[in-house]
Amino acid sequence: MKKLSALMLCLLMLLTLAPMASAQNEDVTGKVVIYTSMYQDIIDMMDAALAEEFPNCDVEFFYGGTGTLQTKLAGEMETGVLGCDMMLVAEPAYSLELKEGGWLHQYITEQAANLRFEYDEEGYWYPVRVCSMGLAYNPDMYAYEDIPTTFYDFAYDTSAAGMISMSNPLTSGTAMATIVGLQDKYGDEYFDALGGQDVMIESGSSALAKLETGECKVIMILEESVLKKREEEGSTLEWFCPEDGNVLIPSTVMTVAEDKSANKNIAACEKITEWLLGEEGQSYIVKGWMHSVLTDYPEEPYDGAATTELMEKDIGVDWVRCYTERDAIRTMFQEKVTVE
Repeated sequence: MKKLSALMLCLLMLLTLAPMASAQNEDVTGKVVIYTSMYQDIIDMMDAALAEEFPNCDVEFFYGGTGTLQTKLAGEMETGVLGCDMMLVAEPAYSLELKEGGWLHQYITEQAANLRFEYDEEGYWYPVRVCSMGLAYNPDMYAYEDIPTTFYDFAYDTSAAGMISMSNPLTSGTAMATIVGLQDKYGDEYFDALGGQDVMIESGSSALAKLETGECKVIMILEESVLKKREEEGSTLEWFCPEDGNVLIPSTVMTVAEDKSANKNIAACEKITEWLLGEEGQSYIVKGWMHSVLTDYPEEPYDGAATTELMEKDIGVDWVRCYTERDAIRTMFQEKVTVE
């Protein structure tokens, strides 16, 4: 009888606790549209997780590169109302610009004290994932000693001329952040040298394909792109932090001001922000080969460098200059590096 009573007590406790755990966010309703530049497969993972966490809330993602999203949002701004309620964008510069324009909702997250990267102290934006721009090569084709191993040599080592590749800063937010960091570190002449190297400006997937065939000796690329290929395809391509530093890019989460948002669902947006910045949300960031923004997060992405090491070697980016001088920086790059 004692065993039966104990068993009944345990069952009663489970029945009492289970609804509380599963119903945590059942009261979150309505619709939330999120614009993001994250990989589609990461979006798919998060979409499924959010559907389980917020079963009565319709969360919809719209994917686009930074340039695509900025163009889309510029058009929507003319109407005074955006087509989204939240944004997960590539870097902080656009968040600063949107805050300045009065487009964002102010919200202080419970996770603020646990963030290891800069955030808006007034609560308009927070880092949600961290990407690292560095270099990658194919050890099956070239020895490490025979390739440029610094950002400086990427532009100045003529032995690699015509065999290097990078993303387009006119369309990629992370590439734009990188050239701003490199411009501050090495000056405009760096881009004269880069243009003389006949650098290929193309998508990461194209660059990785050329790295595999040996058409490229080294490419400038996000760590996550290589880690994804290593885990999913067993690739032997290697990403490394350049000897003169990497560019760390904290990508941000923002909520649109209620009177300017698509669905005016601030309560749901705040709950989703907490989830994204919490341990569960961050687990999907790390599964997506990016680094967590939490100081106490216990894991690194698959095969990834230590976050603390990357932070120590970060060359830094002037995020204000990144948006206030955007057009001038893009023009400089276009004139010195690309022919079109």
